[in-house]
Amino acid sequence: MDAPTTLQLPFGFALQAHWEYHAWLMFTIWIVLVPGIVLLTRYGKPPPSREGIPKGSPKLGRKLYWFTVHRLGLSLLGFCSLCGGAIALLANGGLSATIHAVFGIATVVLGILQLVSARLRGTHGGPDASTQSAMTATVGRGDHYDMSPQRRWFEAYHKIVGYFTVALALGAVVTGLSQYWISSLAVGLGLTVIMWVVTMIVLEAKGFHHDTYLSNFGTGARHPFNKLRIDQLNGD
Repeated sequence: MDAPTTLQLPFGFALQAHWEYHAWLMFTIWIVLVPGIVLLTRYGKPPPSREGIPKGSPKLGRKLYWFTVHRLGLSLLGFCSLCGGAIALLANGGLSATIHAVFGIATVVLGILQLVSARLRGTHGGPDASTQSAMTATVGRGDHYDMSPQRRWFEAYHKIVGYFTVALALGAVVTGLSQYWISSLAVGLGLTVIMWVVTMIVLEAKGFHHDTYLSNFGTGARHPFNKLRIDQLNGD
């Protein structure tokens, strides 16, 4: 199915549809920037330490920049993706019965749902080591610190659906190229995928993938989820 070449406007006006702009925008968002932020989130967390990430740490400091970029960056990219998808629907005159449309719409919808689901992650909690030593800090209960059922379900959904959404985006780009071929984008797609795969292999082998709970709250056995895992390892 060929993509429309003109965008019909009211009162008889029309604009030329530049599908290459749509293609490059979505490629940049979903194949370059989103995976980059996802990898930063996976491999950019600070190594587990005794004190973890103290409350009040600078948002762009070494211990928290990965989360700040994850939250703000993906929110901005989700909005840009929604706008890009809406413009494509407008230029196309509505939904089209193509595989690309299915992949594309599913990607944008799941991307927005990722932002919505982030609101369900629950409270953080944990020791407040900003004014006391790590061992005597006041402890505040929280979904993340206690690893409540809500937090466990959130993490399971958010992580798995996040990776699935990126896979859908890859499918959207590939099927989009089958409708509107752009040689330079096809080459860029192949090189970018190879780059991300190699990057993941190297970072994984170098030990940059740190446990989120240990990075956040520290390595002490007194922390609820650490204690639970130790007990499970000991068969208690």
